[in-house]
Amino acid sequence: MIAAAADAQPMKVIPIVPLADDEGEMQSLYEAQKKIYPRSVTGRFAWWRWAFVWLTQVIFYGLPWLEWGHRQAVLFDLEARRFYIFGFVLYPQDFIYLTALLVISALSLFLFTAVAGRLWCGFACPQTVYTEMFLWIERKVEGDRTARMKLDSQPMSMEKLVKKWFKHILWGALAMWTGFTFVGYFTPIRELGLEFLQTRMGGWEVFWVLFYAAATYGNAGFLREQVCKYMCPYARFQSAMFDKDTLVVGYDVARGEPRGARSRKADIKQLQLGHCVDCSLCVQVCPTGIDIREGLQYECIGCAACVDVCDGVMDKMGYPRGLIRFSTQNAIKRGWTRREIWGHILRPRVLIYTAVLGALCLAVAFSLAMRTPLKVDVVRDRAALSRIVEGGKLENVYRLQIMNATERPQIYRIGAEGLQGIAVASETEVSVGPAESRWVAVRLQIPYGSAAPGSHPIYFRIGAASGDAHVSEKSVFLVPR
Repeated sequence: MIAAAADAQPMKVIPIVPLADDEGEMQSLYEAQKKIYPRSVTGRFAWWRWAFVWLTQVIFYGLPWLEWGHRQAVLFDLEARRFYIFGFVLYPQDFIYLTALLVISALSLFLFTAVAGRLWCGFACPQTVYTEMFLWIERKVEGDRTARMKLDSQPMSMEKLVKKWFKHILWGALAMWTGFTFVGYFTPIRELGLEFLQTRMGGWEVFWVLFYAAATYGNAGFLREQVCKYMCPYARFQSAMFDKDTLVVGYDVARGEPRGARSRKADIKQLQLGHCVDCSLCVQVCPTGIDIREGLQYECIGCAACVDVCDGVMDKMGYPRGLIRFSTQNAIKRGWTRREIWGHILRPRVLIYTAVLGALCLAVAFSLAMRTPLKVDVVRDRAALSRIVEGGKLENVYRLQIMNATERPQIYRIGAEGLQGIAVASETEVSVGPAESRWVAVRLQIPYGSAAPGSHPIYFRIGAASGDAHVSEKSVFLVPR
């Protein structure tokens, strides 16, 4: 055996060495990401995009400062476990409304995507909105696309240092204000502002302000299109909701090809060219850096910047607008009219989404309108389940949590029924302040021997003295053996 082992051939070892290019540099397994410098653009869709920027930010930054009565109009007070939304006061027991809101949002997303693709992404998504705001600051400080590219390619100088620092200071200020406003939805914003000025903000408040400020600063200032292309799940599952009758930004290949440069007075029929002059402006204005002429791509967020810039080129060349336009794949391929397009957009799936969404919205609205502004929780007192008290009566003790969901003080009357001779032996009226909850000890008594031993269902009847609200809560009365 030793001889056989000695005669055996040695095992060959294949060395693993890093692959180097001609200059001896390491080759990365990851694709290098080129920085995108979106060019500024004007046009009707750019106007709509900025209209949505103003609309969403006026609501976001202004809503926490709006008062409703003597409180903040919209406040999600997690510490007190109450949500204030204008005239509504919601408790944890109203969690069903949050569930309904999430379902409505999901169905709205399905419906909107089936009809208009990623139009939400291009005009109203927070990532798009804040990227537009940060880009506007960048353009004002560093200049448009060519100026920014030139500045970044230059070595560090005093001018470059000042511009870069000034841009980041403005970005940081906007991000901090955004984080402060977001926390103001969960902590009364006026108190939060006073604590900030007096440097008395709590640790958690400081953490969340900085956290959301850093998220805004990083996502809108640096990640930008990477969030839309790789981090947002919407870009990945949108294909399941798209079809060839979904409105998307599309390039008319039949009209645009073959593309090529030419003068304004050139005869395109003689040159055998399409309407596309191959100026690449549609690529330069794209915030995700794609070429829409290559067809529908998941990176396209439907912002229509390419539509605006292409329409401008068509105007200068004297060609009809719409080489790049909002349309459907079938409409571009078959040359449908607007009426034919809308006839195919209103297809069965869209109608079903609309019907289900409308029914759900009506149900939630009806439930909110008929909602009783009173919540009651019944908890048995474990210290004394059942006892015989003075007068030969049998007594059970309960604790009731009465929650006033109105904006004014209320007096509630407490009663009980379900057993012969049952009566409330404690205070029958309790006062609860506006949007407050109060724990009340309630003693129920029945004549001894009036009920058989065991557990008997009973009902607490709690109603407002004003007659605005009445609720009934089930419990049990224990009769010992």
